[in-house]
Amino acid sequence: MELKVSSLAERPDLVQKVFAMADSWPEFVRHDGVGDACYGRLAVDFAEYALAAEDERGEVVAYAYSVPFALRTEDRGGTEGPGELPARGWDQVLLWAFADLRRGVRPDTVSAIAIVVAPSVQGRGLSARMLSALRDTARARGFTEVVAPVRPSAKHLEPHTPIEEYAYRVRSDGLPHDPWLRVHARAGATIERVAPASMTVSGSLQQWRDWTGLPFDTQGDLEVPGALVPVHCEPERGYAAYVEPNVWMRHGL
Repeated sequence: MELKVSSLAERPDLVQKVFAMADSWPEFVRHDGVGDACYGRLAVDFAEYALAAEDERGEVVAYAYSVPFALRTEDRGGTEGPGELPARGWDQVLLWAFADLRRGVRPDTVSAIAIVVAPSVQGRGLSARMLSALRDTARARGFTEVVAPVRPSAKHLEPHTPIEEYAYRVRSDGLPHDPWLRVHARAGATIERVAPASMTVSGSLQQWRDWTGLPFDTQGDLEVPGALVPVHCEPERGYAAYVEPNVWMRHGL
């Protein structure tokens, strides 16, 4: 499939097409609090690190977001030390990137944030091509590594399997069992650590019913289609919460 990949800094006219592109995310994933605050700004505030792929007709069929941030600074607070990838994964790296941008902190690392392929062209290798383009973008700007809080693409089929077990499962050829982890590994990445609380989605029972179509009237951990781990439901208290684990992978450039 022929693609033309451009940064949104080069092609700001593609921003609205990126926003309008169909995807296959579960609805509840769109309601992570940090994502609500930050995700819509990536195409503008980090336009040099946001890529869009056009097909032969000029339609946007994939995009990739990444952010530069200072991983090795001591001014982070919390439990992570300089150079340590955070347990709060996706949420934390977004907060760090926007804080560094606001304060003018010099970045030393690029983190992938999302690689999204339109449902109509999935299964044709576009995710690997967008990952390669994202790596090339970071390399061209002088960075020596890309990190990624990877959302394992088949983990939702095993919501009760501990992420620590699932992440390190390999096939007979030594590559990761999970398809999306495998794409990163084939590009040269290695697993750094698990991010046990990479994304958090909490809401009222009615919100969860709207997002999933499920009754959310049972106490305890519930399986939800698309969720990597069960969602914890508290009917008497009127809320449910989902804490998603991801897998940090590190790409040397």
